[in-house]
Amino acid sequence: MAKTDDATLREQLVALLKGGQAHATLVDAVAQFPADRISERPQDLPYSAWQLVEHIRITLHDLLEFATNSDYVELEWPSGYWSKNAAPGKGESWDATVKAIQADTKSFEALVHSPDGNLYATIPWGKNGETLLREVLLAADHTSYHVGELILLRRMLGIWKS
Repeated sequence: MAKTDDATLREQLVALLKGGQAHATLVDAVAQFPADRISERPQDLPYSAWQLVEHIRITLHDLLEFATNSDYVELEWPSGYWSKNAAPGKGESWDATVKAIQADTKSFEALVHSPDGNLYATIPWGKNGETLLREVLLAADHTSYHVGELILLRRMLGIWKS
């Protein structure tokens, strides 16, 4: 039996969120990252691996909140989306941040698969006609972009498997 166009689109959106079709996944990028190197900033880069991973977490969660919470409050740009610290602070951890990214990705996947998840309906509290489809695409695109940066950062530190 042929799938509907909507079912096919939803499958492709989930695959895009998971990553790995044309590039490394977040799991690949953070695997066996030496804990003592997550705060290093390679020459001429303005951020550490910790700051990149934390930025992915903050932004993904913000996009999810925007897509699902009618009481959404926009973060201040850019300070609200980036950690000021090169290393995790008190109560923060690399593993917890990675798990939070994975959990929010799963939440986006659930929204895409939900029979109530209208991909095309305008999000009522949005200001520019945003839709769930736009938020999912933005979440996948943003995460993918920064995963690529994380791999480049690892290459610059000499800790990426070639």
